[in-house]
Amino acid sequence: MSVSDADLDAAAAAIEDGGLVVYPTETVYGLGADALDPDAVERVFEAKQRSRDKPLSFAFPDADSALECVRVGETEREFMTEFLPGPVTVVCEKHASVPDELTGGRERVGVRVPDHEVALALLERVAPITATSANVSGRPSVTDPAELDDELLANVDAVLDAGEAAGTESTVVDVEAGEILRRGANAAAVERWLREHE
Repeated sequence: MSVSDADLDAAAAAIEDGGLVVYPTETVYGLGADALDPDAVERVFEAKQRSRDKPLSFAFPDADSALECVRVGETEREFMTEFLPGPVTVVCEKHASVPDELTGGRERVGVRVPDHEVALALLERVAPITATSANVSGRPSVTDPAELDDELLANVDAVLDAGEAAGTESTVVDVEAGEILRRGANAAAVERWLREHE
């Protein structure tokens, strides 16, 4: 692994203390904070200069651990088994324990299980964390940590640098509605699966 255990431990500790961490995924670099801490979530919005009505997703080390925070039906569970970990965000009904700050007051929230060794190692230490791109809103997503925005970095406690990321953002899907909300990586396979499970 390109990131040391010491760096991962420090990043996890920063998140547990309410801080922000930039971490790699198989798509783009993400900005992580404690997804169940409203104050930490608020810091993510501030760092990204993001509108509060644009919800954030959250990431878990595996699909099963997500079930502590979201409700899923049988079809959603099948989909998650098929596609997670992977470059897909699954929109699910949230539990009451998930703060409205994360979801912009909505009842549904995106679930991500990144298929990246460093991201999963971080998530094994601390989860769930926010899963949103590590960029100022309106600017391009970051695939190379050397290109992280100075404005964003000023608010970040740690950067886990694992080299360049692939660059195609995750496909966002509402399995219950049978609908792709944002086309990204693996979109054709997701579309095919949805058609087969109508």
